[in-house]
Amino acid sequence: MQLVGQLSTHEIVNRLDQGKLCLKIGPYTYKLQSNLADVVQGVTTLYGEFPLADPVDFTDFSVGMSHFGLLSHMQRRVEFQFDDHRLFGNIPVKQAYAFTEWGMNWCVSIHVNECLKLHAAAIARDGMAIIMPGVPGAGKSTLCAAMGLTGWRILSDEHALIPPGTANVVPLCRPVSLKNESIQLIESFSTKAVFGPVSKATHKGMVAHMKGDLAPDSHDRGVLPARIMLFPKYAKNEQQRLSSRSRTQSFILAAYHSFNYSLMGEQGFQAMKTLIDNVECYDLVYHDLDWALQAVGDLHDRTRAK
Repeated sequence: MQLVGQLSTHEIVNRLDQGKLCLKIGPYTYKLQSNLADVVQGVTTLYGEFPLADPVDFTDFSVGMSHFGLLSHMQRRVEFQFDDHRLFGNIPVKQAYAFTEWGMNWCVSIHVNECLKLHAAAIARDGMAIIMPGVPGAGKSTLCAAMGLTGWRILSDEHALIPPGTANVVPLCRPVSLKNESIQLIESFSTKAVFGPVSKATHKGMVAHMKGDLAPDSHDRGVLPARIMLFPKYAKNEQQRLSSRSRTQSFILAAYHSFNYSLMGEQGFQAMKTLIDNVECYDLVYHDLDWALQAVGDLHDRTRAK
């Protein structure tokens, strides 16, 4: 199977311009279109090891980020499109890459409902997954990035997809979104971190995406069983701790962090119940990445040994 990195930059530019760059990302195929240098740079830097799909094959999501017309180009504004429809208004061109990644997330958030979807990072080691739900700013992506840089497999930093009736996680690895001080924190944490274009002054501040497919099996599409649900919280002025939380409380909080729990109705309730019944649940409060990595690693080892 051909990978993005096996194409020349010229070929990537041409395919993006023609809307024929098709990426296999987990169980889905994205068709990308763009005439922007930052998108070319981001795809080249962060998606080099992603497998390509044939443009004539079925596409789950067709997305783009481009100038539209001379006025848009002169004003340095661009727009995201889904299935050739412009949905969200225009944005400054210097924010294009962040919005391209967010748009790709939006596709899953809105259109995928065959699985229970949690707003959560998911990581794995030794064939066992950990689900980490959290609101923006909770530190889940920062922790996810650090764990990926120290040998863990990143399954996703945005969506934990759980097939109903199981406690399995569907891999959906893409670049990890980092914001503001988290960017510098990860840059100083490891020289192995590879970043795409930086988008400044977005509604979330400064945003950069880190290459997420760092493990040899990053693009393996097989599901992995989850044994731990961890609710991380980055807090500079709180004591670091890893503590158990009840399954009842965890059910309520996980449902709050779900994109489609209510939409799925009874199936959503049963899917969440099955998941919570099969994982151990914890709170993690941290401000030191090394401490957090050690705590999560020890927890993984103890759980796996049971």
